[in-house]
Amino acid sequence: MQEFKRTDRVADQLQKELAVLIQREVKDPRLGMVTLSSVSVSRDLGYADVYFTLLGEQDPARVKENLQALRRAGGFLRSQVARRVKLRHVPELRFHYDESVVRGQQLSSLIDEAVQTDRERHAGQESDDGDESGGGERR
Repeated sequence: MQEFKRTDRVADQLQKELAVLIQREVKDPRLGMVTLSSVSVSRDLGYADVYFTLLGEQDPARVKENLQALRRAGGFLRSQVARRVKLRHVPELRFHYDESVVRGQQLSSLIDEAVQTDRERHAGQESDDGDESGGGERR
C-alpha cells in the first residue's frame, strides 16, 4: 500500500484550514462564495498553489475581483495558518482560479447538445423510413 507523501498531507491540512478561515475570518465584501477545489504544495514546502471556484455566475470581472481579494488577504491567511498548523515554515500562498469546473460544464452542455441533435436526426430518419415502407401504392 502506498503511503501519502508529506506534501500531500500538508496540502490537505492547508485546504481544510484555509476553507474555514476564508469562510469565517476574511471580512472583504468583494469576496463571494469561494470554494477551494484543491491545494498543491511544492516539494520544499516553500509555495502552496491554492485553486478556488466561485458559486453562481462566472463572469471574468467577478473572478478577477475575488482573486484580488484572496491575494490581498494572503498574508493574513498565512499568519492564521501558522497559528493553527504545526509547521516549521508555512508555505507562501498563491491563489489561482480553477477553470476546470467551468470547462466541465461547457463540455457537458456540448455533449448534451450533440446527443439531442443525434436523437432528432434519428427520429427524423425513422419517420421518413416509416412512410416509405408503409405498404401504400406509389406511382
